[in-house]
Amino acid sequence: MLEQYLFDASPNPPAPYAASAKSSRGRLISEPDPDNRSNFQRDRDRIIHSNAFRRMKHKTQVFVFHEGDYFRTRLTHSLEVAQIARTVARNLGINEDLAEAVALAHDLGHTPFGHAGEEALSSKLSHVGGFDHNVQTLRVLTRLEQRYAGFDGLNLSWETLEGVVKHNGPLLEPALAVRNYDKSHSLELTTHASLEAQVAAIADDIAYNTHDIDDGLRAQLFPLGAVADASALVANHLRAIDKKWPELDRQRRIYELVRALIGDLVRDLTTETANRLRELKPKTATDIRSAGKPMASFSKEMTLELNALRAFLRTNMYRHTQVNRMTSKAKRIVSDLFEVFIAEPQSLPAEWRKLAEESKEMKIYRIVGDYIAGMTDRYAMLEHQRLFEINSLSL
Repeated sequence: MLEQYLFDASPNPPAPYAASAKSSRGRLISEPDPDNRSNFQRDRDRIIHSNAFRRMKHKTQVFVFHEGDYFRTRLTHSLEVAQIARTVARNLGINEDLAEAVALAHDLGHTPFGHAGEEALSSKLSHVGGFDHNVQTLRVLTRLEQRYAGFDGLNLSWETLEGVVKHNGPLLEPALAVRNYDKSHSLELTTHASLEAQVAAIADDIAYNTHDIDDGLRAQLFPLGAVADASALVANHLRAIDKKWPELDRQRRIYELVRALIGDLVRDLTTETANRLRELKPKTATDIRSAGKPMASFSKEMTLELNALRAFLRTNMYRHTQVNRMTSKAKRIVSDLFEVFIAEPQSLPAEWRKLAEESKEMKIYRIVGDYIAGMTDRYAMLEHQRLFEINSLSL
């Protein structure tokens, strides 16, 4: 049966194991059905219109915003993940809108300065459970976004929230915030997520591995030849590109490489996932959740290739001196801000100061954490300047 969906431009009907908006498990707070959008389309639109989504345009992926206009941010990365997720979802005949919604939401909980900011904030919050951007994403979606008269958060469909929380797999030891939400709206934490969410998670891998090569080369952190030496997949594509376009300039050569890598990864993911589905023979989306293993996956051969690329990027990009120095600065900024707001909560903006004043003793740490986590890179830098530079003209 799968053959009728695989690589079909617009599969109709959808695969039997696709998530269905019409049979969604609904929202925590019941709302009238939309007139012209499915539940998952409505979720996607709420995510796009949220404050947290907008702020991602000035949140670090690898490079801080002022280091260059062409480097990826959390926002552009999330859009690229959503595009890849939609492509794979369509190839497999599953729900594109749900895959897109999960992809667009997956990074909403990130701090300023990417993983550097997260490490600093987690350290400061270690005595109250630490900080994890995936957990923070759930808090953003269910509490911190305050746009609607009838509820806090975005009141998303069960399937979208499940996908965001479990897109990396079952949660056997969930954080406190996840456990608390699960008590009122169980997300079945010990099972796998929908196939749509699994696809969104691997689309994330495809996007950041390929596009970090692009950004690293643009920043001149390593030469193109070094990537080819580390990866047979890259070397093979470069040979094919050079054979077809021997006079191609460097930047177009890089674009062709990235495009070819994404194409290879999407095809491999679709094919391996299709093979697993043939073996499982799922009849419903519930069969996917109860399979006991992920259905969306790369082949063993492609996994080895990706591991080689990851190892190269970890050594030559994420641990590069230029990146390390910015990471060090970022950690100091986040740590300084946290310490001053805890010691002097009167320095918080009015609405956050009110929350701090009304909170119990330990809860102020999470309030300050939420405030800092929501900052963009440039806002965090500006706040630091306002608070620590005597000659700063900004208040």
